[in-house]
Amino acid sequence: MTAKPEFVKAISRLDATALVAGAMIGSGIFIVSADILRQVHTPGVLLLVWAVSGMVTVLGALAYGELAAMFPHAGGQYVYLREGISPLFGYLYGWTLFLVIQTGTIAAVAVAFARFTAVLFPALSPDVFVGGTVQLPSGPIEVGLSAQRIFAILSIVVLTWINYRGVKTAAFIQTSLTAIKVATLAGLVLLGAALFRKPEVVAANFGGAWLPEGASLSAFLPVIGAAMVGSLFAMDAWNNVGFAADELKNPAKDIPLAMGLGTLMVTVLYLLSNVAYLSVLPADAMAHAPQDRVGTAALQAMFGPAGLYVMAIAIMISTFGCNNGLILSGARVYYAMARDDLFFRRTGTLHVVHRTPTFALVVQGIWTSVLCLSGTYSQLLDYVVFAAVLFYMLTAIGLFALRVRRPDAERPVRAVGYPWLPAAYVLATGLIGVDLLVLKPQYTWPGLIIVALGVPVYYLWRAMTRGQEAATEGTREW
Repeated sequence: MTAKPEFVKAISRLDATALVAGAMIGSGIFIVSADILRQVHTPGVLLLVWAVSGMVTVLGALAYGELAAMFPHAGGQYVYLREGISPLFGYLYGWTLFLVIQTGTIAAVAVAFARFTAVLFPALSPDVFVGGTVQLPSGPIEVGLSAQRIFAILSIVVLTWINYRGVKTAAFIQTSLTAIKVATLAGLVLLGAALFRKPEVVAANFGGAWLPEGASLSAFLPVIGAAMVGSLFAMDAWNNVGFAADELKNPAKDIPLAMGLGTLMVTVLYLLSNVAYLSVLPADAMAHAPQDRVGTAALQAMFGPAGLYVMAIAIMISTFGCNNGLILSGARVYYAMARDDLFFRRTGTLHVVHRTPTFALVVQGIWTSVLCLSGTYSQLLDYVVFAAVLFYMLTAIGLFALRVRRPDAERPVRAVGYPWLPAAYVLATGLIGVDLLVLKPQYTWPGLIIVALGVPVYYLWRAMTRGQEAATEGTREW
């Protein structure tokens, strides 16, 4: 291990766009619509939730383009917050990313991967054979080992090893699997909305009241905001391409373009996928799909029992590719933190042959595997989304701060629609955050506590670093 090797610039513009779309498309689009529909009750509001979530995500991507072009370095959003607001806020993002956001997302996607693999191999039981129940503010969870969780951990080990071996292989796998995922969603849209659409289902889902009976739009807005947890989770991780900026061939131009195109493409596909679901499934059947597997229920409505296995394979490919991108990207943030002496120093080194942050990948894999032992999907989802939304808002505020503090700084790309569109993004993410604080306190307040715990840890790291520097300087003088 050595700090001298540099990253390999192996990620092209196509690979970068695939990394954005591939990290976004996981298991969420095939699952979370059931829970959203149970909260909002009508198909019309379900589509509104997905449309608004998509608009917010695209606004974020457009705002981040300027920051990505200004700071095309490993670490992405960590660097944007460090430069835009302060090193403390950059650290708090990296801290929360490691504890909850990135690792929690990887764990949730790995559990979903194992859950759908169990459709093909029923021996992968979710029943815990070693463990017990732990009471959290959000409710009890069963912590321990099960065949399904062990398989989820094995998938993380395999993908960590692939990324350990080099970014070229990981990028090729990411681009290939993303192409399959996009084609799968496009096929789902074509089959559901055109070839297998059921006129009576379409009439029932789209011909009724737009809002639940007796509800007004103003009074229902908080419910819509809370329901966006699932859709925002399904659209999250679009910013991950910035984490690996040092490995892009032309990061200043490619990252903003990849973010914009990737988020727009996925937004359209997600919205049309829900139209496809509502074209073949009655709203009640969709809201109460077994284990919330809406995509599976839709294909079963089209192809009968065979649809169960077709969708299981599709989601296995989707989640595997999603986690490949998440594992690749996340380790680069911990690498950047270590280079700033804010994480274990060995995390800031690259393998002398593979040129990858191998120790960062290993540390990430270990903590993610621990989170897999909780076996939850929905609870991890709620914890992840609030923390992510909070830092998205802060990063966009950093864009405004940089315009004031560094007006003459080089900006190869400028935020589209500045200041109005970035301001709309700050307002939207702020409202969503407040809404979640009020309506889902059992998830959001623990998330805030996790962020706050990073403050003393940050100052502890700084003190340790200064102490080590002083000791080194004293040794040199002696």
